[in-house]
Amino acid sequence: MDLADLNIFATIARYGSITKAAERLNTVQSNVTTRLRLLEEDLGVSLFQRHHHGVSLTRFGRDLLPFAHQVDALMQKARQTVSGNQKVPGQLRLGSLETTAAARLPSLLRAFVPHHRAVDLAIETGTTRGLIQAVLEYHLDGAFVAGPVDHDDLDQTLGFAEELVLATSPECKSITAALGEGGIPKVFVFRVGCSYRQRLEAYLGLRGLSLINQLEMGTLEGIIGCVSAGLGVTMLPLSVIQSYANRGEIAVHRLPADEGRVETVFITRRGSVHSPALAEFIRVLREHAEPVKISRQARPSRNGLGRGGR
Repeated sequence: MDLADLNIFATIARYGSITKAAERLNTVQSNVTTRLRLLEEDLGVSLFQRHHHGVSLTRFGRDLLPFAHQVDALMQKARQTVSGNQKVPGQLRLGSLETTAAARLPSLLRAFVPHHRAVDLAIETGTTRGLIQAVLEYHLDGAFVAGPVDHDDLDQTLGFAEELVLATSPECKSITAALGEGGIPKVFVFRVGCSYRQRLEAYLGLRGLSLINQLEMGTLEGIIGCVSAGLGVTMLPLSVIQSYANRGEIAVHRLPADEGRVETVFITRRGSVHSPALAEFIRVLREHAEPVKISRQARPSRNGLGRGGR
């Protein structure tokens, strides 16, 4: 079994396509196909199922994938240790909630990127559910998701403590007014799998309100625009929508402390060897990402903030 073939196999699995893997590896597709065939012949099993969308792992491929990633991480660590090179090399594929990417990642990346320019970094956004699955399937090295996460195959590092708030149009003066009398206006949410959506559903459910008029949107700007126009309400971290409130585009209503706090955690595969790039990113995260204290004091009304009622 050739180490280079294992790397090719892992790259195909990550991108779900031989063509994309060849582009990533800066080689021709025929070379990738040949190396994969030789690996499958050596092991005596098929590692991928071919279909018109690309390829997907077989049971044997899923069994092999963790070993391929571990070998790659160990090779990177060995190369760095023996060479004495202080520069951290390698690829780092991270996932993040869209809200975390907008409000929290910029400052963290400012602390990481300038000192680790040899790291090939890519970030994709998604829902908590989707990002957890991507980490479990080795498509991502790690991801920021809403915590806590209770999974036997995942480790988590606390990233940030967020305060969830209810956002309405600027004209709405309280949560009671926002929810209406005997009903509720449209609720704007991210797609299924979004943890903030689940928290909003639970919040309304405890008050006997159902999400009959929910509307899924793919972008934060779209949700804020509809809420600002008075078409409905949403629930998001204060850090994400503070600037919109400061400009008077929305009103923000604080929730009881036990319902308003949510943690953002960084998840990785449990028991796996971390590549030098991933280990260094976690170190920087622990050093620079300080949890936010949630204050119960109301902000000035000119910023569109108020405590609101239940």
